[in-house]
Amino acid sequence: MRALSRRLARHRRLIAASLAAICVACALLSVRPPPGVAVVTAARDLPGGRLSAADVTVVRLPPEAVPDGAFDERASIVGGVLSGPVRRGELLTDVRLLGRGFLAALGSGLVATPVRIADADAATLLSPGDVVDVLASFGQETAQAVTVAREVAIVTRPVTGTIEGALLILATTSEQALALARAQSASRLSVTVHPR
Repeated sequence: MRALSRRLARHRRLIAASLAAICVACALLSVRPPPGVAVVTAARDLPGGRLSAADVTVVRLPPEAVPDGAFDERASIVGGVLSGPVRRGELLTDVRLLGRGFLAALGSGLVATPVRIADADAATLLSPGDVVDVLASFGQETAQAVTVAREVAIVTRPVTGTIEGALLILATTSEQALALARAQSASRLSVTVHPR
């Protein structure tokens, strides 16, 4: 027993240094970020519109679960505009925001076209992905309605409307966008919804 005590006394500094190194290693492991890739998700259910810092949070996912276009930090997405409602915890990617990635996801030859329809209440019945025809009504008395754009998809709808109507974003061709712009300047627009 005394021999063991003498041996421990001789190696006391080495043992102390080893224990200190183990403590430092444990401390470093405890502050190291958890494994996985950082991605931005919705912090709560969001109706759409401009994102604030309180709307998003960062979680970590296995690398194989991270889709293309995912954002890895909150600062890169705050201020962006959601193309539609999202659920709490939903992963946010470039195609969920209005912008270059979003337009690429619409498909070749399509553009995002803002259109104000006269009936704001009717817009609340629409959802992204609905397919509509856009009608224009010219004149006040004996107004006739004509179809301006056929079978265009709703990309986003407003959370609320105003007395001037409600703004929709539609996926249209360039020709349809021109026809809609001409019709908006001289008529009231409405939509009919195609069955799903």
